[in-house]
Amino acid sequence: MAAGESLRDKQIASLKRILSLNEDPSSDVLKNGLPWKVLVYDDLGRSVISPVLQVSDLRALGVTLHLHIASTRAPIPDVGVVYLVEPTPANLKAITDDLQKGLYETAYINFLSSIPRPLLEDFAAQTAATSTSEMISSIYDQHLNYISLEPDLFSLAMEKEHTYWALNSAKTTDEHLTAMVEKIVTGLFSVVATMGVLPIIRCGRNSAAEMIATRLDRRLRDLYLSQKDNLFGNRQTSSPASRPVMILCGREVDLVPMLAHSWSYQSLLYDVLKVHLNSVILETPADPQNPARGSTKKTYALESTDFFWSKNACLPFPMAADNIDAELTAYKDETSQLMKNTGVTNFEDLENANNANAQHLKHVVHQIPELQRKKKTLDIHMALLTAILGEIQARHLDNFFQLEENVMKQTKAQVLELIKSADNGKPGDKLRFFIIWYLSTEQDVTKQEWVQFDEALKEAGCDTTCLAYIRQVRATTKMTQLTTVNSTGSSAQQQAGSSDLFGRFSALSSNLTNRLKETGVPTHALSSNVASLLGGIKNFLPADKDLTVTKLVEAVMDPSNGNTQALEKTEGWLYFDPRSANARGTMPQPSSLRGQAGGSSVPGGLPGVPGPGTGASFGQRRQGFSEAIVFMVGGGSMEEYSNLKDWAARTGSRKITYGATELINANTFITEELGKLGNEIS
Repeated sequence: MAAGESLRDKQIASLKRILSLNEDPSSDVLKNGLPWKVLVYDDLGRSVISPVLQVSDLRALGVTLHLHIASTRAPIPDVGVVYLVEPTPANLKAITDDLQKGLYETAYINFLSSIPRPLLEDFAAQTAATSTSEMISSIYDQHLNYISLEPDLFSLAMEKEHTYWALNSAKTTDEHLTAMVEKIVTGLFSVVATMGVLPIIRCGRNSAAEMIATRLDRRLRDLYLSQKDNLFGNRQTSSPASRPVMILCGREVDLVPMLAHSWSYQSLLYDVLKVHLNSVILETPADPQNPARGSTKKTYALESTDFFWSKNACLPFPMAADNIDAELTAYKDETSQLMKNTGVTNFEDLENANNANAQHLKHVVHQIPELQRKKKTLDIHMALLTAILGEIQARHLDNFFQLEENVMKQTKAQVLELIKSADNGKPGDKLRFFIIWYLSTEQDVTKQEWVQFDEALKEAGCDTTCLAYIRQVRATTKMTQLTTVNSTGSSAQQQAGSSDLFGRFSALSSNLTNRLKETGVPTHALSSNVASLLGGIKNFLPADKDLTVTKLVEAVMDPSNGNTQALEKTEGWLYFDPRSANARGTMPQPSSLRGQAGGSSVPGGLPGVPGPGTGASFGQRRQGFSEAIVFMVGGGSMEEYSNLKDWAARTGSRKITYGATELINANTFITEELGKLGNEIS
């Protein structure tokens, strides 16, 4: 991957090439402009495009119409069609039907992943039988079956597979498990193909991550040795240290980030609001005085060009709120100066400006579109920050975050008191806090005390179905907490920083309501006294600490500075190098890891067989890496992603791309994954 180019940059470039009919958009072949075309996609194709390309981008690439492959589509016989779909029998049949009906002039078929040979042969037979093969201009495997949500964040969009539940449930069939592992391997193969790298792979033993690593290593090795494709650049690249490392972790290594109450803007957004493919859906009452009138929905897109999001997403929420005020002030000053130079009071008056101001008009005309885009972006984030503030107020999220920062210090009596408190948070937040405390505390919880907690949670309105599974997790393996505070002086720094920050943040509260009115953001979601709301938010900043996965990544990437506990944990991790003649091993079926004697009883761990990879040598364990792809099997967390970014920023020279089978918030994880597992045990 070229220096400075992110995974998202590479994916956008690939999509633009596809929509340029697999020609370089800047090549002489297209010097007369891009031909008009129709884009047809399936569910995954739409999900891939949605976060990275807007409708205006599609228009610029010659797309006049974009439609779902399952929709009823009218013939446009003089225009070509670009298909971006998964290679499934249903999609191939739909394409064959389109060709037979003559809906489009020429077809450019692009599969999101590699089409299996039997399916390709069947498709060829169908087109030959219908005499439509001449209508197909090209067929490509594009290796794009993943979703880029941020420059260094991706998901395989496996929410429907419920991967954490499936990997830990006795009800999962061998066929389902095999298909799920294969889908993960295919997605990771596409990621490294897009990046154009051939990584070293590290993972723990006796887990789903091991099966995925084994299959991915085999696929990368076979392609590399076949020399049929130049996906991975220069074949002579030498040392493993100059290549990235792919670190595969099962979700079982740390459940806490999936449940934690975070304090960063991005994590709060994903936790308390409805977010799908970088689109945020806000619901507001149609009439605050009359709830019976229902609510209205408005969607805000977090575009890849959003300057405020890129700068503030990972910052603590109060800092992001402070920065929006600074940006709005700068915008107001900039527009005021612009209007002063032209002698008008608003943009609409420019058309009536006299000739004396003509020298300024050209400069103004160039600035207006950019200022309007900036204002639109700031309006979006004012609306989102306001909605989050409302949730903080209603759910006491600042209290939960502060308690979780020091969760190991909480006594059983304090936890029970918080659960029983009628005015301290909603049921779901209390349940999350209890699970975090229970998995983290060193205190023993007796059977009688467990019954007390369970009854208190039920009385508070919590659905405690998941607790049977959580109890099993703690009984079978104590969650190994590698989380550490990075500096002994961080507490004092935290308090000092908090005092200064919230002094400025309180100043923001005095004019926030006016800002909301200026931008047209509804304020009925907040209490009438906004100053008291902001003043009530706790005066603290997040502790500077590394989560468990961050410590494991540090142990692999920078072993000389790694945490001793993390180094011990990664000491026995498997090592795969697709370029090496060694570290190959056998590749058993996923189902062969189930139900064997001597297997793992750890939730998330599959019963063990001899590892297909090799244990890393001392030199391999200590070699260090400057770039990593960290992938979580069983679900990813925005809190974990932000923590890894913070660590990479502190090191200065390391780059991390974070991915997961799916990215889900805490409530969904409890309901769809932990709850289902709890039901099985009950």
